[in-house]
Amino acid sequence: MKYSQAIAEALEIALASDGRVRLFGEGVTDKAGTYGTTRGLHERFGTERVFDVPTAEQIITGLAVGMSLGGLRPVVVHPRNDFLLLALDQLCNHAAKWAAMFGGRSELPLAVRTVACRGWGSAAQHSQALHAVLAHFPGLHVAVPFTPADVKGALLWAALEATGPVMIMEHKWLWNLTGHVPEGNSSAAPAPPQVLREGGDVTIVGISYGVADALMAAAELAGDGIGAEVIDLRWLKPLMIEPVVDSVRRTGRLVVVDTGHAAYGAAAEIVAAALGRLAPAKLKAPPVRIALPDLPVPACCEQRYYPGPPDIVRAVVNMLRGPQSRRQALGVPGRSQPGPGG
Repeated sequence: MKYSQAIAEALEIALASDGRVRLFGEGVTDKAGTYGTTRGLHERFGTERVFDVPTAEQIITGLAVGMSLGGLRPVVVHPRNDFLLLALDQLCNHAAKWAAMFGGRSELPLAVRTVACRGWGSAAQHSQALHAVLAHFPGLHVAVPFTPADVKGALLWAALEATGPVMIMEHKWLWNLTGHVPEGNSSAAPAPPQVLREGGDVTIVGISYGVADALMAAAELAGDGIGAEVIDLRWLKPLMIEPVVDSVRRTGRLVVVDTGHAAYGAAAEIVAAALGRLAPAKLKAPPVRIALPDLPVPACCEQRYYPGPPDIVRAVVNMLRGPQSRRQALGVPGRSQPGPGG
């Protein structure tokens, strides 16, 4: 099943399972149906439960907060990360803090789907990945699912079981990814990072689409006799770091691949959390972050802006053999190659 189909199935199951679930957002009922993930749901469940809204992110999210406090279970769709910034007051000052302000006596279940887009000239205002910004605030759960099974499980948990706000951080380049998805209600609470590929030379942790880049890099490294262990983070908040620590204890090397910016980003938090639990003698090389530069996304030359598998390969080779070692033998170019839709 495709990633996008897993999202659609999760929403259908949630609406069918609990009459309190409400689904709304920009483009939810149009022909495209939020890139196909909500298509036809308003016809099956009615426009009182599935409905479109104006382009007003702050109002949309405030409506969801009010619905939740009134006993409903809203699922809000913000099609692009970038404009979620307009809703931060409702998310971070109200939804995230509600339970704490009332001593845990009041719950505020709220599922928020939001999408990081990239390519096609999306440029500075339509391509940001804001998971690290949201993870900064206590009270928000932040999922960064890579597999179709994980995005379905996280969305079902957020829509049907969670007692507080949950951010489901999707990446548009993952929507065509296929994988096994359990049938029926496969709701899954936050779970530890998962090892997707074993290796003994270096640990590569991927966040969201960064996992895809990590897996491609690991395959190339294997051809040169380098064993890379690839870990899918799955949830940024809560951050369950122990599987990463256990892996780095064995490999002695850590690379974190993030879809957001390197400066003050999620990759830095993962490195800090892992190193805080490791003896210095366990590290064979300084950790490396592969993430976006401290610059807005350009309207042109995006392929040169985004890091990718070649950058990961280069970083690992440098860690093991030095900056000039066998670079030509590995065929590592200067920047990443085009990705899906790129």
